[in-house]
Amino acid sequence: MSVIQRIKMFARSPQGRRTMEQARRAAADPRRRAQARGLLARLRTRR
Repeated sequence: MSVIQRIKMFARSPQGRRTMEQARRAAADPRRRAQARGLLARLRTRR
């Protein structure tokens, strides 16, 4: 089974749906967005 198929199966499962909903809520939170932007900026500057 390929990695993509496993991801699809997880996304369709109840646990995967919960995880997706949590990620959506976190992405909608301005404070979390700022944290993510800061993390990505730090990762980019290390190269």
